[in-house]
Amino acid sequence: MTENGASATTIRVAIIGSGPSGFYAADHLLKQSEPLIHVDMYERLPTPFGLVRGGVAPDHEKIKSVTKLYSRIAAHERFSFYGNIEFGSDVTRVDLSDHYHGIIYAVGAQTDRKLGIPGEDLRNSYAATEFVGWYNGHPDYHDYDFDLTGIKRVAVIGVGNVAMDVARILGRTTDELYQTDIADYALDALRHSEVEEIYVLGRRGPAQAAFSNPEIKELGEMADADIIVDCDDASLDELSATHLKKARDRSAIRNVKILQSYVDRGLTGKSRRIIMRFLVSPTEIIGDDNVVAMKIVKNELYLDEHGNLRPRATDQFEILPVDMVFRSVGYRGVPLPDVPFYDRWGTIPNDRGRVLTRHEGREALTGNYVAGWIKRGPTGIIGTNKPDAIETVDCFLEDYAAGNVLQPAHASEAAIIGLLQARKPTYITFDDWKVLDEIELGRGKAIGRSRVKFTTVEDMLDAMGKTPELAGVCK
Repeated sequence: MTENGASATTIRVAIIGSGPSGFYAADHLLKQSEPLIHVDMYERLPTPFGLVRGGVAPDHEKIKSVTKLYSRIAAHERFSFYGNIEFGSDVTRVDLSDHYHGIIYAVGAQTDRKLGIPGEDLRNSYAATEFVGWYNGHPDYHDYDFDLTGIKRVAVIGVGNVAMDVARILGRTTDELYQTDIADYALDALRHSEVEEIYVLGRRGPAQAAFSNPEIKELGEMADADIIVDCDDASLDELSATHLKKARDRSAIRNVKILQSYVDRGLTGKSRRIIMRFLVSPTEIIGDDNVVAMKIVKNELYLDEHGNLRPRATDQFEILPVDMVFRSVGYRGVPLPDVPFYDRWGTIPNDRGRVLTRHEGREALTGNYVAGWIKRGPTGIIGTNKPDAIETVDCFLEDYAAGNVLQPAHASEAAIIGLLQARKPTYITFDDWKVLDEIELGRGKAIGRSRVKFTTVEDMLDAMGKTPELAGVCK
């Protein structure tokens, strides 16, 4: 028995979300020898791995290989995966509080930030999250229609890694994409794409760009797309040069050097062009029903009262003819039912991972924790989630040792299974997922691709033999 009177074999933690932060939290929990912890992971979709499956670009298979680690974590005898279970409807916070000593919310940042400019809602103006979900075969975006016939010029607003992914996928050849796990319907649409120019627009300078070194380097290695960087766009203003020298940010210095290496490259006869622009912001998307152009303003950098470099608009404007716009200016979280939320930041208010009842307060919601983007905001790469998750789990362990966690009345596997069977008989286990995984890999191998995904929940359930039985159907 532990100090708070609970048996070490009955400690249970529920994790909501099956992306990187959820798996890193599970791993740290399962490594504990005192107390021994059982981890149950809940996922809204039938498939695990979150944005690694639904957000990482299909041509980045090396990054996707992190799922091998997550699968090893899932194989632990004290781990269970329950997919096709939606928090808030299939199970609630009250339900979980009755079955678990702790609940960790690791749901990521599921929507995008808006530009807040006129014309943003015109046809052919999209969030990058929609396009990314669509080409990755995410069930939420299966029914979207990105018709790229007749589209000659595209603007991608933002210079983070997601923006780089969008630009790169638009510039890839069909042969390059065929070998990946890109959704079949997206491959077909991109096969018929008529895109010739892809503008990538950053509101600050090249030294402040958020893309990683490999992402900007890849744009210069495209099989059939030239990268164009004007000398003025690659040059550093005096403030940026001084700041970069003081900060000694190796990644930013390398980004600038890569961009500057593109200045004198020129056109090589490739059929598409990726044009990098910096210190510009969109002020209006122009069109009647469809996008036809975008008004942009030239920016300049200044030092704010905290010593940070910020952009501000000048009086220089430009009209950029474009047929489609993708905004990639950041993700934000969405509220979970019956869980505190701070709308301004799009995060769950917390103190080092302990959920707070409100952002301005210090009162913790006993037994409730948060990890990943929904905890800290959409920053960092996949690996950044590991120390973040460890910090959260350590808070749970501290609280458990102090007896300050949930005291569930029904903390047994049988009780949890009974709840799920009553609420959602078509829940998915990790063994079910492995069946689907093998089917997708087999479908890909048969036609020389890495994987052919199922892109609707119904098709996934059918492939796993989990189609719900129909009752009362007339013959």
